[in-house]
Amino acid sequence: MSEQPAFDGDFPALLQRRGHPLRPEGALSGGSNGHLAGGLDATRATTVLGFHCADGVLIAGDRRATAGNTVIYDRADKVIELDEGTILAIAGTPATAFEMARVLEHSFQYFRRSQLQPLSLEGKVRALGQLLSKNLPMTLQGVGVVVPLLAIQDDRGEPQLYFYDALGAQFQAADFAVSGSGSPAARSVLHYLNRWSPQPPATRKRDEAARLALELLDTAAESDTATGGVDRRSEIFPQVKLLGKDGITDLTPAQLAKLFGEGHLPKPS
Repeated sequence: MSEQPAFDGDFPALLQRRGHPLRPEGALSGGSNGHLAGGLDATRATTVLGFHCADGVLIAGDRRATAGNTVIYDRADKVIELDEGTILAIAGTPATAFEMARVLEHSFQYFRRSQLQPLSLEGKVRALGQLLSKNLPMTLQGVGVVVPLLAIQDDRGEPQLYFYDALGAQFQAADFAVSGSGSPAARSVLHYLNRWSPQPPATRKRDEAARLALELLDTAAESDTATGGVDRRSEIFPQVKLLGKDGITDLTPAQLAKLFGEGHLPKPS
């Protein structure tokens, strides 16, 4: 009898060595490239970011959804209010992420109404992690990956920021968090500002922080075609929301246009 290799902690690899497929027969044929059966491409949404500022936690996301090299939609909503003190920002497969958002929104409402008190920060953070861990089969196929950010008030009303990996592990962000295909450029700028700038993001008031978020997403769009950035010609702006002690503030397109456009960059002729 041949000796079985020792388990090295890689569970998917162990299944493959034992002859078990990672996908059930008849399931969509996927992979890390996100292709579906028949040569179709899975729809994906990128890029989202969040950082601490002087007024709380600012969350922003571009509006573009893509499938391969095709732009499917340029007005996707990736920054979603789950309740008066919780914001979910999605990067990955919109179909999966939107369903997670609906489940979380209803779960939080049910708990508040049945228990006459809101679910705790720890409960909300873990609830999203559990949905991500249950999404493992789709994650392994490469067609249902979701890597979100979560802005949430703690029991004292202080805004906090969390980020996740695709398997559901959660991490608290002390300064900033970024997710999606355009994240490397935005993360590099945020790291520089936090380390070297005389005015790091945590010291900026709401309008200054919102302008920075627009600039970060526009910078990400320069190097990543899947990121929409600021569309000056069509006047499509990213979603920008601020979670503060008093709740959520949603910055309107008119406010964003004023912050980004007046005296900042000329509009194309």
